[in-house]
Amino acid sequence: MTDAENVNIALPLTRMATLQPDTPAIIFPQEGRTLTFRELDHESNLLATGFGKIGICRGMRVALLVPPSPELFTVTFGLFKAGAVPVFIDPGIGAHNLKGCLNEAEPEAFIGIPRAHVARRLLGWGKKSIRISVVVNGGSLWGGIALGAIRSSAVGSSFTMAVTGRLDTAAILFTSGSTGSPKGAVYSHGTFAAQIDTLRELYDIRPGEIDLPTFPLFALFAPALGMTALIPEMDFTRPGNVDPQRIFGPAASYSATTMFGSPALLNRVSRYGVTNGSRLSTIKRVISAGAPVPASVLERFIKLLPPNAEIFTPYGATEALPVCSIGSREILGETAALTGEGHGVCVGYPVSTITLAIIHITDEPVPLWYDQLQLPPYEVGEIVVRGPQVSREYLNRPEATKLAKISDSSGDVWHRMGDLGYCDSLGRVWFCGRKSHRVISENETLFTIPVEGVFNSHPSVFRTALVGVGTGGNQHPVLCVELEHDKVTASHSVLRNELLELGNHYPHTKNVRTILFHKAFPVDIRHNAKIFREKLAVWAGEQLR
Repeated sequence: MTDAENVNIALPLTRMATLQPDTPAIIFPQEGRTLTFRELDHESNLLATGFGKIGICRGMRVALLVPPSPELFTVTFGLFKAGAVPVFIDPGIGAHNLKGCLNEAEPEAFIGIPRAHVARRLLGWGKKSIRISVVVNGGSLWGGIALGAIRSSAVGSSFTMAVTGRLDTAAILFTSGSTGSPKGAVYSHGTFAAQIDTLRELYDIRPGEIDLPTFPLFALFAPALGMTALIPEMDFTRPGNVDPQRIFGPAASYSATTMFGSPALLNRVSRYGVTNGSRLSTIKRVISAGAPVPASVLERFIKLLPPNAEIFTPYGATEALPVCSIGSREILGETAALTGEGHGVCVGYPVSTITLAIIHITDEPVPLWYDQLQLPPYEVGEIVVRGPQVSREYLNRPEATKLAKISDSSGDVWHRMGDLGYCDSLGRVWFCGRKSHRVISENETLFTIPVEGVFNSHPSVFRTALVGVGTGGNQHPVLCVELEHDKVTASHSVLRNELLELGNHYPHTKNVRTILFHKAFPVDIRHNAKIFREKLAVWAGEQLR
């Protein structure tokens, strides 16, 4: 393979280190630590060389449990440059799930902070596979080689970046497990490269911009895009509890131009901003993902931004990102009203590199693609996609891969998103909820998002969740309601009657007659926005006994 064919995902960083060497690549304002593109490139070169000296080599899977820090960036890009395969697992998924992910990933090396090494040894994480341990921000007494020693060993040594092809494995990214056990999506270097190219084109991202990312994995995209990653001080496993001043302060001090935040974070920050008159006066674009963003949150957040700024809500998943995108102008100007009438949530047009189709709903594998699978516009089915940013398999999960992937005659792979939706006559995609969350009663099948959209339009409602109580095709639909507590002036009985009356106006909501009020919905760790409907269904069943 020639250098011209090298698609190592660390290459964009090296190019940026040449184009803008003294521009900050990452800033940690709370620690007063900054690395320029030249420094990040140099430090990751040293680590890549040092990793080779201790046996971390091309193709080796390396578990990485390092919180957002300069070390997370240098280690990650060092592993990419060495051709090793970092395994990214959300620590918020819990010790049990974490152990299962590590056992499944079978990493030969483990890089983590001292606390992660203590947990690894006490709980037996990766006991059968791990043979190399590296300690970040700690000495060898924690049971591994100190990262500083690895760096020092490489000083003065020559460095050559691993040449990797488009299909060579770059990383393993575990899903959040919000609708089942976490699965390791296999990312190739070509997958990452396609994501970076698509994001740059889609949002007109340019070198020299300042990015304020509030999700660690998204922060790693910034240096590859030539942006400065401005890392706020927050608990990244609880974005819905962020201190808004930790967002407004750095954004103003460093003139941030881009921000990524989950719907839960946008909700909290916008409430604070509107109440306190705070503004994000330099932001040009906000990107929010993880779950649909309520129109009320978009309306509130847009008030904090300059007139020409926009909030974008890309649609995708760990296995395929981005798939579609839509902006706040189109949502607030047109589609939000239709969402309130039960049409689902519009997620926009597919991006230029994605081919998207809607197929018949089935819970069974679909081994081979054929054109007759596709449904016509406005018919709800499962969303499937193919394209260069779509992962082709799960690591060591052949059954999950079989259920989620469809092969076609050209050798491409379609990914079944596990989401339901439809295309309108303009080619826009409308999201109708997870396939596993549909409620199948004796007489009809209800899709969560179209049902919830109707009830969410009530001014006292923060959000709702449709769940099914019962089994098989005889489920009883139950609407769980979380209220906007500061806006509630009526009793639960009055609100229940008002919601029932609201539901009577639409054929797909008129049969939802059981309404339960819940103090605070259980949500995912990663974005604090995906509702754990499975847990709510159990709770609803207990309430109805």
